[in-house]
Amino acid sequence: MIRHRANKSGPAPVGCPLESSLKLLAGAWTPKILWYLQSEPRRFGDLKRDLGPISAKVLTTRLRELEKRGVVTREVKHTSPPTVEYALTSLGQRLNPILEAIAQVGGEINKLEKKGELKPLREKAEALSAV
Repeated sequence: MIRHRANKSGPAPVGCPLESSLKLLAGAWTPKILWYLQSEPRRFGDLKRDLGPISAKVLTTRLRELEKRGVVTREVKHTSPPTVEYALTSLGQRLNPILEAIAQVGGEINKLEKKGELKPLREKAEALSAV
């Protein structure tokens, strides 16, 4: 018979803050958008070029969600033609060390996969077709 061992971490905090942070970072393109905004405000067109194959509709949706959550600000510049700049709020800037840590761990994972010491994760489509 297997004995139950008590969890040494203790119970998860009420309204788990870890879950809230991960929910904020979840979503296609969100981490990359935050990454490109970490050093300076960017115009919509610049972000679109930085991100590559993202549609304008998806980028607009993500930026609106981030603005609504208080992570990004949107400033309309009264120029000709009008331009819009996006920047991180203080909350958004607090995510920078998290993104850098994730990127650093990702780099280590890539090295281990190249050495064959870690099996690469299958892509979603590949994993679904195997089912």
